[in-house]
Amino acid sequence: MKRLLSCAYNMDNCCIKLKFSDGSMIAIGTIAVENEIARNIYERSELDYLIYNAPLD
Repeated sequence: MKRLLSCAYNMDNCCIKLKFSDGSMIAIGTIAVENEIARNIYERSELDYLIYNAPLD
């Protein structure tokens, strides 16, 4: 992978796509990442609170 050219978030499928100068691409499914992080209902509610109330803190 070389230099990052673009990064785009698709709200329809909750996917982040990274495009590099050598032509390679990476797609990250944010729902899968969120499911790995929040393993129980308490972690899920804390994650939801942060998403809706402090997204950039």
